[in-house]
Amino acid sequence: KYTKFSIFYYWINSLGQNTSIYTRSENVPIPPGKENQTATLSYNHIIIPLQSTSSTGTYYCKVEWNGIQKMGNGVFVLARGTGYLETSSGWKILVTVTTLLAALSITATLLLLWKRK
Repeated sequence: KYTKFSIFYYWINSLGQNTSIYTRSENVPIPPGKENQTATLSYNHIIIPLQSTSSTGTYYCKVEWNGIQKMGNGVFVLARGTGYLETSSGWKILVTVTTLLAALSITATLLLLWKRK
């Protein structure tokens, strides 16, 4: 009676709304000599790239068999509008200009002091 079960993938958004992603039914045959033994089966599910930042939420997997439901802890996914961005070259320009101005200021001060003597 435990060889027929269903797997449900779904997510709950920040508003608490439940959205189904994928459902599949399984009927796993029991090999001879393996009756009354615990078995572990892995099932992978690949989700498509997130459509927008509204895809943020907790994603779950639930298995249901013979009226019994077992649910995973869930995985929280934060969808952002942009990925990692390199820092701009603004800092490089600022450091260069500051260094140039400092060098010119020191040079001008030294020339003024030298001319005064």
